[in-house]
Amino acid sequence: MEATTPPTPAARRRPNARGQGERLREEIVAAAMRMLDDLADDEALSLRAVAREVSIAATSVYLHFPDRDALVLAVLRRCHEELVRAGDEADAAHEDPGARLRARILAQAAWAHEHPGLYKVLHESAVHRRLGMPFKEVLVARTTEAVQRCMDAGVAPRDDAATVAIDLRTAVNGMLSQRINEPDLHWPPAEEQIDRFLTKLVGLPPRAG
Repeated sequence: MEATTPPTPAARRRPNARGQGERLREEIVAAAMRMLDDLADDEALSLRAVAREVSIAATSVYLHFPDRDALVLAVLRRCHEELVRAGDEADAAHEDPGARLRARILAQAAWAHEHPGLYKVLHESAVHRRLGMPFKEVLVARTTEAVQRCMDAGVAPRDDAATVAIDLRTAVNGMLSQRINEPDLHWPPAEEQIDRFLTKLVGLPPRAG
């Protein structure tokens, strides 16, 4: 009797019912997110590997994403959305403007700690350099608004909120990226470092203790 070839993962997957194409797209993005968090390098991702992870044929990926850059960009957009949501939820838990800004930045740091590979790709990816990420303006705007509230409430000195927000984001993003790229250095607690940024760059009073 002629030997039969075992079914491939793509062959074992039942096709999506009509109208479920968006669900498959979400599965592809979710799989790419998991893989990029492990790889920490968008250039190391392949659409064929993503297809195997989702148990579909590679051609099915191309129905939703024409190339790797398009898929990576979708992942980066999702990462940005998660960062915005985490910051908004942390911000909403406080009333004092200074505490709200601090909670927002700490939420970003917590997300980076939980997803170091994705954070690295978000800030260092080749796709970022080639295509840009205009959707990141939302996160910049949120930080600027939080800084402006501190100034309006008198808990931070008057200044150009946009400039201060950029300085703060540069310091925080640099600190988080360095921690990811150089994990063996003797880093001080991230919370303490962020508090120093908030005092030196925004002008918030030092935290007691």
